Formats: sequence, structure tokens, C-alpha cells
Amino acid sequence: MKLPVWLQSLFLSLVLISGFAFGADAPATVNINSADAQTLAESLIGVGEVRAREIVKWREAHGAFSSVEQLADVKGVGAVVLQK
Repeated sequence: MKLPVWLQSLFLSLVLISGFAFGADAPATVNINSADAQTLAESLIGVGEVRAREIVKWREAHGAFSSVEQLADVKGVGAVVLQK
């Protein structure tokens, strides 16, 4: 069942707000559909500059990621990176 966009947005907002309540101990979140290569490389464990550029390149060629697991379609991103 697909939720309406407004409900997805509300849920995401609540998740992000609650993450800020935990302070510095909470892991930073990054939007894989809008972050630039530098932000991806700095924010994602196991993703360096080359992989980050590949993620952006894939996104530009195929459109937005529908799930985090779809990162496995990017050259150089495998199960180990996804697990991290």
C-alpha cells in the first residue's frame, strides 16, 4: 500500500525532528536523492569521493532512488557498503 505524499512527508519530518532530539549521539542523515558528491562522501560510511560521484552519476542517469537498497545498482556499491 502506497501512502499519500503528504503522509510520507509528515512521517519523514517527524523522524528527522525526533533525530535532532537525541543531539550529537544521533547519526546524521543524508538525502541520497539530493546530496552532492562531497556531502555523500563525507556522510556515508564506506563511500569515498569516487563512489559518491558514481552515486550522483547514476542518479542523474536513472532518476531518484526509490530505496536505499537501490544503491546496490551503482557501480562500486555492494552489500558491504549498504550494510554500513
